[in-house]
Amino acid sequence: MEYQPTKESVDRHPVPAWYHDAKFGIFIHWSLSCVPAFAPTDKGDIMDILRKGGSRALFANQPYSEWYLNSLRIKGSPAYEHHVKTYGAGFDYYNFAKDFNAALDAWDPAGWAELFKQAGAGYVVLVAKHHDGFLLWPSEHPNPMRPDLHASRNIVGELTEEVKARGMRMGFYYSSPYDWTFTSKPITDLAMSLVRVPGSDEYRAYANSHWYELIDRYDPSVLWSDIGYPDGVNVNEIFAYFYNKTPDGVVNERWGQTSGLMRTLVHIPGIRQFTNWYAKRLWLQGHTSLPGVHYDFVTPEYTSFSEVSEEKWECVRGIGKSFGYNRQEVPDDFLGVSELVRLLVDIVSKNGNLLLNVGPKAGGEIPEVQVDRIKGVGAWLVVNGDAIYGTRPWKRAEGRTADGTDVRFTSKPGSLFAILMETPRGPETTIESLRGADGMRVELLGHAEALDWEQAGGGIKVHLDRRLPESPAVCLKMTPEPV
Repeated sequence: MEYQPTKESVDRHPVPAWYHDAKFGIFIHWSLSCVPAFAPTDKGDIMDILRKGGSRALFANQPYSEWYLNSLRIKGSPAYEHHVKTYGAGFDYYNFAKDFNAALDAWDPAGWAELFKQAGAGYVVLVAKHHDGFLLWPSEHPNPMRPDLHASRNIVGELTEEVKARGMRMGFYYSSPYDWTFTSKPITDLAMSLVRVPGSDEYRAYANSHWYELIDRYDPSVLWSDIGYPDGVNVNEIFAYFYNKTPDGVVNERWGQTSGLMRTLVHIPGIRQFTNWYAKRLWLQGHTSLPGVHYDFVTPEYTSFSEVSEEKWECVRGIGKSFGYNRQEVPDDFLGVSELVRLLVDIVSKNGNLLLNVGPKAGGEIPEVQVDRIKGVGAWLVVNGDAIYGTRPWKRAEGRTADGTDVRFTSKPGSLFAILMETPRGPETTIESLRGADGMRVELLGHAEALDWEQAGGGIKVHLDRRLPESPAVCLKMTPEPV
């Protein structure tokens, strides 16, 4: 169908099968912040800080290193103190562009793409421009404030070619509402995050031109905006243009727009206080954008849902507490392979995808701890991918075994996958609240032979015939599906 630039028209766009099927994607945050590579790690992840300290504490102690420039603009913050001590009070953040580009010759886009394929990713989303305004491609629309603020290689183009050559989909994140070259005032709380959006026609035209350029030049499958979009723009024009060119493309929900009136009212103390309270509440519930905009999927950050969601969603998070590379993080700050696998299983059982971030160093080296983690997920998927890729939620997501082990369910036509979140300690396990179908075949993924089973009260007892080696999650396939 031909989409028109109206919400009514673009809302008819269906979520394509490939995005439902992919389940696992790799996010890449790589900006000038990877040179100083600093954010405090002692306050917990973003949700911990927001929950315990509120939004002012969040921005002062921002755990995301890619927010370094905003953080150092907040005098007295850990980033400010670090910057003054390390580089001097007068050192311009944008001087890091020289270091970034000087190291760029070492970057190997083919090596990245091979790693992401080995990790089992179905798609890759690259941050083409983060809030600092540094572009990762040679745009025909340079930054009017800093025309030379871009990478010395076409990172977007080179990586896109390598990713697509390996059968993965490519997508782009773009910081639509923020570009810190257009402002010098910091974001200090969630209310101010609504008003620090450049309001000039010049910036609107700048952001718009970049989205169309990325669509036309690199043919992405995913448009991933962050925070929102400048008001005064009909974002449905972008969506319709994208869908008409790429019918099986997808867009996320972070395109909400704040009116000029709201940007004025939020400075009133009572309204600002209420806005911070309400925005915190929404964030803790997994909502990351203003409502009322078209989208194909929602993107809770560092959190997930407790039940099956009718609408498609994507959990987005770093392996550690930051998206960008942070030298302060130690191995204990990163989720282990078992935690990541169980996170992926839980998300998929509830109609979600996991978009897991890597944060490279200057020069493109992805830290070993991150490589180890995503390779571990990939190794698990080699054996158990049938329970993940191409599945859909079952009538319920969660269950338990008789000995208390958590179970997650996924399904394909005629088959149910029961995924045990811990390895059974004995040669048999009973999954509660299931009744097997006549002639049902039960198999352990990774093994061809059928397993014996019997109805045991209200559950299915499966005889494993062996003590299983330790695994992050154990997948049993039941065909035809039980009830």
